[in-house]
Amino acid sequence: MSLIVQKFGGTSVANTERLKNVADIVTKTAQAGNQVVVVVSAQGDTTDDLIVKAAELNDRPSKREMDVLLNTGEMISMSLLAMAIQKLGFPVVSLTGWQIGLETNSNYSDARIKRIAGERLKAELDNGRIVIVAGFQGINQMGDVTTLGRGGSDTTAVAIAATLGADLCQIYTDVDGVYTADPRIVKDAKKLDAITYDEMLELASLGAQVLHNRSVEMAKKYNVDLEVVSSFTRNPGTKVKEGSNMEKLNVSGVARDNNCARVAIINLDDTPGTAFKVFSLMAKHHVNIDIILQSVGRDNKKSISFTIRQDDAERVESILRDAKEMLGYEDLSINTKVAKVSIVGAGMASATGVASKMFEALAMAGINIRMISTSEIKISVLINEEDSEKAVKAIHEEFFNA
Repeated sequence: MSLIVQKFGGTSVANTERLKNVADIVTKTAQAGNQVVVVVSAQGDTTDDLIVKAAELNDRPSKREMDVLLNTGEMISMSLLAMAIQKLGFPVVSLTGWQIGLETNSNYSDARIKRIAGERLKAELDNGRIVIVAGFQGINQMGDVTTLGRGGSDTTAVAIAATLGADLCQIYTDVDGVYTADPRIVKDAKKLDAITYDEMLELASLGAQVLHNRSVEMAKKYNVDLEVVSSFTRNPGTKVKEGSNMEKLNVSGVARDNNCARVAIINLDDTPGTAFKVFSLMAKHHVNIDIILQSVGRDNKKSISFTIRQDDAERVESILRDAKEMLGYEDLSINTKVAKVSIVGAGMASATGVASKMFEALAMAGINIRMISTSEIKISVLINEEDSEKAVKAIHEEFFNA
């Protein structure tokens, strides 16, 4: 008997017919002799609809109250799926994040998992039940409901798989695996049979919307056997695993992230500690920083540019305006009309000319590069948002169809 964790995203449980389809997948897995834990997201656009409802009452609600509101979406999904499975004659129980003992810190709206008390999960499985868990949610030490941020249901599923020592964690989505690019943008994108944890982590962090980056990070840390599959086609998916026995492609995928903003702090003092002042201020306010560029000092002045999530742009501007005297800069510019396009590949570390090919593809497409960031297995560029789709197509053509 194997223990399998299956996670179904919002599109997979969006309506009655899709819930019945998920119930069929789950019960067939159980009929094959497996113990099954299912993690569900909120249906379709439920989370977005709840955010709109909140905004109609208060344009700046507290993160605590937003967590209380948003966790209800997953509870609707879990109970409806349990009812569908009951109808098929299978023993089933639905549980919230706090009922399974998923404990988090108190960073409302973007909480981190501290532990999962697995006793309730194990007891229900030992009693022969299929267990349906509301993803995305937990409870902090004060007993308050918390949420794990966008894509947090992936993280819930992997955390449960790690806690229970599951044999497999399957992430069901609206695509049947991981592709060399978003197939909605690049029609001839190719599905990968397998990808390394590191490559998947980079792709997830860089805007590929197949898996949440925190879930991949956790899967790598606890060596969770991960698979991305479609809840619609039921074709074989993409395995995410260590790459020691895999052929390393120079480039495995192209990703874009339009949730970007570029911050430019202009004419700071060119003295030791200036960068520390800027980024310690960002850290204090829990702002995630991505690409960083510092200009060459001139006339005892320098400028620092960095990228953040577009969602944080207004907040960061307010923070930096309030700290102008302390930081001593002359001007501040924030551009929210930018996007990050990246290539990822485990083989890039030992290959030459990869960056040149990427930049050539962008040049031939008439796309200007604003910032560049590299690591052993990825190259990212910041470009105008309006060029992002064209950039993905040009880069994919260069590496996969040339």
